[in-house]
Amino acid sequence: MGTMAQPLRVGLIGAMGRWGPSAHIPAIQNLPETELYAVCTAHADTAQSAAQKYNVELAYSDDKVMNENQDIEAIAVSVRVPVHYALTKNALEAGKHVYCEWPLGADLKEAEDLAELARKVGAHTMVGLQRRASPVYLRMQELVNEGYVGQILGVNLVQMGSGVLTRTADRTWQRDVTLGANTLTIAFGHAIDAMAMVAGNITEVSGQVSTQVSQWYESDTQKYVDVTSPDNIMISGKLENGAVVSAYVGVHPYHGSGNRMEIYGKEGTLALVTGSNGALQIMGGQQDDQYLAEIPIPERLTWVPPTVQNSGPGFEVGQMWANFANSIRTNSFGGPDFDHAVQCHKLLEAVQRASDTGQRQKIQ
Repeated sequence: MGTMAQPLRVGLIGAMGRWGPSAHIPAIQNLPETELYAVCTAHADTAQSAAQKYNVELAYSDDKVMNENQDIEAIAVSVRVPVHYALTKNALEAGKHVYCEWPLGADLKEAEDLAELARKVGAHTMVGLQRRASPVYLRMQELVNEGYVGQILGVNLVQMGSGVLTRTADRTWQRDVTLGANTLTIAFGHAIDAMAMVAGNITEVSGQVSTQVSQWYESDTQKYVDVTSPDNIMISGKLENGAVVSAYVGVHPYHGSGNRMEIYGKEGTLALVTGSNGALQIMGGQQDDQYLAEIPIPERLTWVPPTVQNSGPGFEVGQMWANFANSIRTNSFGGPDFDHAVQCHKLLEAVQRASDTGQRQKIQ
């Protein structure tokens, strides 16, 4: 991906949180396509601290004031889900392009409103479903499209995380299902979107959404808090191509086994597995193969410099930012936008409705 003469000037909301500093800042500051032009936090002192820490000239404690700066072209929203809507709406109304973390809103209605507003003002948007820019998922998508497995018959997805029993008090806000940040929206949402990217969209679904751990222990306050957010999601359904699909995403107390996605077709099998080093790798085999063998990931699917490749979560986020900046400069489509986010929110609502009613749901 070619370097543009003028880097995209980005204002980041959430420079003192978790994901902003660990993923967005290493990406934005090390890409030739982007410049971290300003940071914004909830308080003037933390904004100034962030600006000094990351060597950024402009610091704001009011997003509306930052949006008034005409030199800032795009806003990154990387904060808690409950405030995604207001901050993103403010940026769009100020004429900014917006990269908002996933989920776009706390519910489908918020996502639909933001997508409609973005279309109205003509803004470029991106939602943080970064597996769509991951080289390993992109290669798996290519293999399916090239006919490696032939007609897809079935897909099986399992993603097991750990650490559900204990959290610090600053993270237990996620216990409230109405706030929109939980295993269904985040872990399952990311996983099922990546599956759809590779194998096809889900058109009908039945499922179980469950809260197996009803209390979390706050390690710093030494208190137990009640939990309504789900931690286990199991679905079965059909894809648009007629294949059947099963998926189980859960967060458990200890030793989550990681990710595995299997695609079975008339011509072969592909499996995305967690390797011994913790990295994802593609295994594949066709009719005459005796066993599944690793399939390499071509370098052409990585378009960010080594400093971004080696930045942990900044790698895939950096791939997204490079796409987003290029789409703005060329006025083209750059990846999962707010309209795509709406479709993902519709799927999540269908899964929850299937669990609540016990009835299979069609997805439009």
